[in-house]
Amino acid sequence: MATNNKPNFLFIITDQHRADHLGCYGNSVVKTPHIDSIAASGTRWNRFYVANPICMPNRASIMTGRMSSLHGARHNGIPLSKDQTTFVELLRDASYQTALIGKSHLQSFTGLPATNTFQAEPGKTQPSAHLRDAFKNNRHSKEYDLELSGDWSEPLADRIDDHFYGFDHVEVTADHADLACGDYLLWARAQRSDFDQLVGPENAIRDNRISAPQAWRTSVPEELYSTSWIAERSTEWLSTQATSDQPFFMQVSFPDPHHPFTPPGKYWDMYDPDQIQLPESFGKGHLPPILAMQQAMKDGTDPRDNQSPFAVTEREAREIIALTYGMITMIDDAIGRILAQLKASGLSGNTIVVFTSDHGDYMGDHGLMLKLLLHYQGLIRVPFIWSDPTKSGAATDASLASSIDISSTFLASAGVQPYNGIQGRDLFTTAAPEAIMVEEDSQRTMTGFDQPQRVRTVVTDRYRMSLREGESWSELYDLLNDPHELVNLYDSPQHAEVREQMTEIMLRRCIDLQDRAPLPAYRA
Repeated sequence: MATNNKPNFLFIITDQHRADHLGCYGNSVVKTPHIDSIAASGTRWNRFYVANPICMPNRASIMTGRMSSLHGARHNGIPLSKDQTTFVELLRDASYQTALIGKSHLQSFTGLPATNTFQAEPGKTQPSAHLRDAFKNNRHSKEYDLELSGDWSEPLADRIDDHFYGFDHVEVTADHADLACGDYLLWARAQRSDFDQLVGPENAIRDNRISAPQAWRTSVPEELYSTSWIAERSTEWLSTQATSDQPFFMQVSFPDPHHPFTPPGKYWDMYDPDQIQLPESFGKGHLPPILAMQQAMKDGTDPRDNQSPFAVTEREAREIIALTYGMITMIDDAIGRILAQLKASGLSGNTIVVFTSDHGDYMGDHGLMLKLLLHYQGLIRVPFIWSDPTKSGAATDASLASSIDISSTFLASAGVQPYNGIQGRDLFTTAAPEAIMVEEDSQRTMTGFDQPQRVRTVVTDRYRMSLREGESWSELYDLLNDPHELVNLYDSPQHAEVREQMTEIMLRRCIDLQDRAPLPAYRA
């Protein structure tokens, strides 16, 4: 193998995967020996938070090192503008070979119309179509339709003229679990002409043991499941780097353990729901939306078959957690294959391996499932592990960190100067901030809410405070004495001073996170 003086990077991302669903983060049930091995030779952050608890916004924040209020992909359905600079583009500019295998989700999957489209006001002259938005390029052109699942008739690589947000090599999945599509689906159909008759709940293997929402025993065999495809394509690409004299950055992105809950083969019943312990907060909590979701479950008025959070029974929670553990262990086995190939190719001695997730999941916290709207720790706290082969020993870091810090840390390790406007910090050479911010801007109403929500959360060493627009309630929790976030102190007279301090911290952090791009001229 030819050598270079810059490190390679293997960046592994899972989807909707909370921090405490890994062995190295204290979970004694789920089996994740290969991910644990990354932590055993690296640094594991205990207080790593997302910038936004939704897929597209936080993935865009990882790519740009900027908050969603700045990069503009505020919610799923708003593509990341190609006018935004990504850290992968800088690595590519510095002669790195770049590859993305698996989930991208920097553009929309469905192509469905927005739920809050431009509303014409009666009696007023209407602006022309290209003037209806504050941005003339509102990212609804063909160059932003590259990940639409229904239009995926040829590989993504054949539909781009240059790189894809900095990635030269792209093999991409869209959607999740049994319903994954994209380049993966083209491959799966080539393996079996009847593949479409294997997917979905209508083709599932009958199993009366599981009755939880969005769970079915897929007919897709393990070797044709998206997790296996990602492992296969990743090991293939790594094998091509053994003789290269260029450093590489490879992003391996799994669409699991996101719902629907469909682990294939042996992973379906690898974990027994009867042996699953419920979260401490299960069935507890009196916030208005929690009570509304619980009532909707009892009344049967919540379909619980979409992307919105929903309440579950104890049995449903145990079943979903067990199936999620199966998906996670399958991913861990795939990561084991990739790490083995890295070693077999002679690349492990010069490759930094990084593991994280794009956001978490309630997974039974307060009796809820999925994500959105309520910024409990299970939703906003994710794993982050950095393993550098030139440094020995395991370490833990308890300082506050954010997904906007990932890009700056990669660039610093590669010896590449970041661009103006990047908001994250190098996790190894800079001090942690007093607080981190989490942003969320929903686009539709959901059970328990009568309007779309705008939420801003600030987390310090001790407290988490969440403020929301247009509601009569907000949240404040003492994470030191109440780690399960059961007692809302926001309206507590005894904590008025803490609330005031947290409000000022949030305001100062908001000022700090305002844009510093573009660069101005020296004088007007």
